Amino acid sequence: MVRVQDEPFDVGAEIAAFSWGATHVGGIATFVGLVRGTHRGERVRAMTLEHYPGMTEREIEAIEQEARRRWPLDAVLVIHRYGRMKPGEPIVLVATASAHRAAALDSCAFLIDWLKTRAPFWKCEETDHGECWVEAREDDEAAARRWL
Repeated sequence: MVRVQDEPFDVGAEIAAFSWGATHVGGIATFVGLVRGTHRGERVRAMTLEHYPGMTEREIEAIEQEARRRWPLDAVLVIHRYGRMKPGEPIVLVATASAHRAAALDSCAFLIDWLKTRAPFWKCEETDHGECWVEAREDDEAAARRWL
């Protein structure tokens, strides 16, 4: 399941709902991405994520399908926010469930690596010195390449 939304979400409630009744799985892996309070040594007051509705959901759904093709997954949840967020707020939640922990862990890592580099989001940070669009990082690209 993929959700792209501007509303905040409750990480604990989402994980509880995802895992409720999952007696047939052996492991659930999760990743929660948060807005950082500092970046490149500067205080971040807020971050705004922009996206293209429709295109973003299709791309994330394609990434989810690729994960399901590679690993035996019973369930997948991706929640990704857009809009203005403050430090400490969750941006993204990825959860995967599988009969075996390795598949759950590996697919969760794959999903977040590919979301970071392939999902069409644009990030603008508000700092004490003004607004700044954030460029893609080479270490994120390198992490995504390991899955090729």
